[in-house]
Amino acid sequence: MSDSLAAPGMAAYDERATMEAWERLLAGEPHCARGFSVRSLIGDSWSRCASCGIDARQSEAPLNREVEALIERNRDLTRAARRSFGTIGRLLEGTGAMLVLADGDGVLLEAMGDRRTLHEGMDINLAIGGTWTEDVVGTNGIGTALWAGAPVFVHAAEHFCAGIKSWTCAGAPIRDPFDNSIIGVVDLSGHPDIFRPHNIGLVVAAAQEIEKALAEQRNEERARLLEAFISSATDYRRSDGLLIVDHRGRPVYCHNVAESTLHAFRTDATAETAERRLERFLAGQAGDGDLPAALGRCHVSSLQAENGIRGAALVFPERAARPMAAGATPAGITPARITATGATQAGEDGALRIVGDSTALRHAVEIARRVAATPDVTSALIEGETGVGKELFARLIHEGSRRTPGSPFVTLNCGGITRELFGSELFGHVPGAFTGASREGKPGVFELAHGGTLCLDEIGEMPIEIQPFLLRVLEERVVRRLGDSRTRPVEVRLVASTNRDLRREVEAGRFRRDLFYRISTVTIEVPPLRARGEDILLLVEHFNHRIAGRLRAAPLEFDADALEALRDHSWPGNVRQLRNLMEKLHILRHDGHVRRADLPAEFRDAPLRDEAAAEMAAPASIGEAERLAICNMLRAENGNLSRAAQRLGISRPTLYRKLDQFGIRRGFV
Repeated sequence: MSDSLAAPGMAAYDERATMEAWERLLAGEPHCARGFSVRSLIGDSWSRCASCGIDARQSEAPLNREVEALIERNRDLTRAARRSFGTIGRLLEGTGAMLVLADGDGVLLEAMGDRRTLHEGMDINLAIGGTWTEDVVGTNGIGTALWAGAPVFVHAAEHFCAGIKSWTCAGAPIRDPFDNSIIGVVDLSGHPDIFRPHNIGLVVAAAQEIEKALAEQRNEERARLLEAFISSATDYRRSDGLLIVDHRGRPVYCHNVAESTLHAFRTDATAETAERRLERFLAGQAGDGDLPAALGRCHVSSLQAENGIRGAALVFPERAARPMAAGATPAGITPARITATGATQAGEDGALRIVGDSTALRHAVEIARRVAATPDVTSALIEGETGVGKELFARLIHEGSRRTPGSPFVTLNCGGITRELFGSELFGHVPGAFTGASREGKPGVFELAHGGTLCLDEIGEMPIEIQPFLLRVLEERVVRRLGDSRTRPVEVRLVASTNRDLRREVEAGRFRRDLFYRISTVTIEVPPLRARGEDILLLVEHFNHRIAGRLRAAPLEFDADALEALRDHSWPGNVRQLRNLMEKLHILRHDGHVRRADLPAEFRDAPLRDEAAAEMAAPASIGEAERLAICNMLRAENGNLSRAAQRLGISRPTLYRKLDQFGIRRGFV
């Protein structure tokens, strides 16, 4: 039969001529001597197969019996392929085609597509566990793509083994974003009538999609390992060298480490031994002293991050560096009774203070300190309920960083901007860029924050159509005003904050996954007030004296019963609610003495720890805790939105938006 289909750069396929060339090759005739009508890619592959002694009459690929272990070893690859395979696989039903995923050794890990074709593929072991390298099953789309390192197609009689000539296939290699090595192949296979020149384009697109997902995984892994290190490191100094490696011993972060050391770790024979030792170390099969001996003088600690991500941190001490004095902190941060007020404030010495002494608060402050002291961390995400003081932590990072004194700190509340003005506020605009634009034009917040810190509050409210532009600015470090063709360089540390669970927002498709990974290099969870124990009384004392000083009045005196009621309250509005309460008590003061009866009704009448408060004490997520807080406050105020918003410390428009966000019916009480 003759097949007139051809791909770019290929003569028309002639099955009879191809079979004749194959038979002559098996008879011992060099294919180049007779001008056989096969592509050079196929002819060269046939020659390799003949030289390897492959049985040209075989009709199936061998099976690898350790496929479960291979799938586990390649879990990053299979996870990255899940999205594209799920989409394409469903579309192939009834087409006579199947899509397969093979690892770097040609072993099939996944197969999806037309059910009849999948079943027929089992006859030749074109199924999970089948091994399809050239040296075992001859010329084919998977093995030849691995050998060539490029997309290929092999059509019908072009296969080397007779039992596979009733198939057609197109394969494209998948490259590791770490070192560009080939780690797998995507292949589209079926009977010859599915052959189209553009089949190769389909597998190339699928391979690129998988490579993109692998890069996202790598960025997430890097961010999580760096976050795990910052959260756990106690003796690390800025002058030390730091190398963070993943579970395979591959460097994912490097700071202040000699290039020769890094190069040796990647390529040297001794370094390969060190990498294997590292894998054993991470698996708990080698002692702590084993790896440092291979890499020189360094301290090694294992890292455990979210989602089971594992790695190790190698710290190379700087001999000339002097240890930091006990209790010392970066400039601009006051240690000690770190007192979180929810409102920016400075002490008499000008240092930023956060009020509180609880373990949960100290942990959050410690992470913020480490972020501030690490210039390479260019973005951080602060999570916490409304009113916990997230902006104060953003200022803490800004004040503690080693940026130019007086560098700008710019904030933008993403929840208070209309969709139409988002681009203008972020990136600025030129005169007349759009209807309503100012005549002079104006810079956006990125330009205003150049050289300093930009705080994007409520970033979860950002429209998804704006998010790609934000990501581009963060990646390229240049900004283009609306209506302008000129780019302007910006050097900004981004601190984003949210009261939403952004991971859920990502899964729901309301927040871009790549942007989430980019802004959450380190995540700081600010605890709710109800989880801070005696900090409540410290804050009562702090606000009492602060407001009294402002009003030039004596501080209020609280009896024990009133303090107990304040301490045991669930504080759905967090620190902001407490501050507003103290303002109210000072304004309505009578004799300067506060008893339980002087407190609002929910302090006097409600049980100290009712069921709703107990439920909120251990919320499933930030969003769930906020939803419960709003519901409880609406019940306490009998559905009055104005009073509920005031007591929660938020505006009525914000409360309306949150009712929609959480699906709360206004008349539910």
